[in-house]
Amino acid sequence: MLDFPRWKVWAIVLTILAAIVFTLPNFLSEEQAAALPKGVPSQQLNLGLDLRGGSHILLEADPADVRKARLETLEETVRQELRGANGGPIPYQDLSVRDGSVSFTVRNPGDVDRAVETMRALSRPVGQLSAQRDIEVNLADSTRVSVRPSAAGLADETDKAMAQAVEVIRRRIDELGTREPTIIRQGETRIVVQVPGLQNPEALKALIGKTAKLEFKLVDVDADPALAAEGRAPPGSQVVPNAEGGGVLVVKRRALITGDQLIDSQPSYQDGIPVVSFRFDSVGGKRFAKATQENVGKPFAIILDGQVISAPRINEPILGGSGIIQGNFTTESSNELAILLRSGKLPVELTVIEERTVGPDLGADSIRAGAIASVLATLFVALFMIITYGRFGVYSVVALFLNALLVFAVMSALGATLTLPGIAGFVLTIGAAVDANVLINERIREELRKGRAVVASIETGYKEASRTIFDANVTNVIAAVIMFWFGSGPIKGFAVVLTIGIVTSVFTAVTVTRLLVSWWLQSKRPQALLL
Repeated sequence: MLDFPRWKVWAIVLTILAAIVFTLPNFLSEEQAAALPKGVPSQQLNLGLDLRGGSHILLEADPADVRKARLETLEETVRQELRGANGGPIPYQDLSVRDGSVSFTVRNPGDVDRAVETMRALSRPVGQLSAQRDIEVNLADSTRVSVRPSAAGLADETDKAMAQAVEVIRRRIDELGTREPTIIRQGETRIVVQVPGLQNPEALKALIGKTAKLEFKLVDVDADPALAAEGRAPPGSQVVPNAEGGGVLVVKRRALITGDQLIDSQPSYQDGIPVVSFRFDSVGGKRFAKATQENVGKPFAIILDGQVISAPRINEPILGGSGIIQGNFTTESSNELAILLRSGKLPVELTVIEERTVGPDLGADSIRAGAIASVLATLFVALFMIITYGRFGVYSVVALFLNALLVFAVMSALGATLTLPGIAGFVLTIGAAVDANVLINERIREELRKGRAVVASIETGYKEASRTIFDANVTNVIAAVIMFWFGSGPIKGFAVVLTIGIVTSVFTAVTVTRLLVSWWLQSKRPQALLL
């Protein structure tokens, strides 16, 4: 008990000093923390939505949009496969989308079997172990083939679309520079978005509610303006709203290129006017160059989410794989569009079904209530320990305060977020932190009653109780980890603080108090112990 290696003493002291250094920035303003010298820890504890205030929105996707997008992709795939089928192209007619399926008529009855086999080759298994396929191929009559997405395939597409939507939203919010947003799926078709510190839900909705589907299409200059005004377009074309000049514009249905090949977009200026510059990847750059080479002198439309935002004329081939988008942009709108294009398009349209703003006053009230609860819990626990165990109770209280310091230090260093349930976890940690000291002190009392010497009783008390302490806290950590793994935002906040508090409490309650007791024994050499 008296033999405490010097290296261990220094390790404990340095750990406590490091905790102080990492905790101090939390007592500074954000500006003061940012002004700290380079190399000095400046990370502050992040506050969750319930403490800091911010915006909360609930988004929902319509599965019908997934079905529509799947059918559009399937229509183009069927067309390509028929043209490139093994054994030569399969002549067909009346390729259309009706009643949730893509159907076509095979011109030559002798090609029906080959067409069906070609279509069935498009199907893929849903999941690794499932026998279900993502599409169903049926022969409607002797020459008409129907290709329909299966229910299992649509469910799988919806799941993938929602997972991709979460990542797209996360990239867009990260561009805002916000810290620790909460973006989680709720059920099969909903996404919860919470952004602490953002008091403008309208700006948040404008950013994450747009699909950001970018398309470059040729303008159909032969279309009749009168028919276009009625919403009618020639075969192979479509009518789209013209956000730039008002009215509508008729464009070719097939896109020259889409925004899927974009790798960067930035707000910039041309002749003092805000524009958005963009750059394609190598494949997209080649397609863009080819499209502009073949259509010099023709107008083309840049379409975002079904609306024309710019319709310039191709004056010369654009071979560098980059270009600019002009429109009636402001500095803010050009920056917003650049963010949308960089983050990629949403695979499904999302509708806001719930929104609310948590004011900073409510967060301040929560912090005040949590602080009062923490202080009162600490004081009552400290009073109980001192009254019950005297000097050893004082050592337990010192360990208790050091434990609180370490919890905040670790959370600050990791950039963790403190929520209202996290404060509850911290208050619970205060009570649980002295459990180890109660076990140790009671075991020492038991050894003293057996007639053992002071040093031997203390040594045995720490040694025997430490095993029980370790086993009990391992099970608590396992429970906390499971809560973090399967829980939602508030549950995760509780689990994080609880896990950190359990680990640090074992260190302070066992190792730190043992060092304090060792120093006291070496200096006083007591022959009796009142405990």
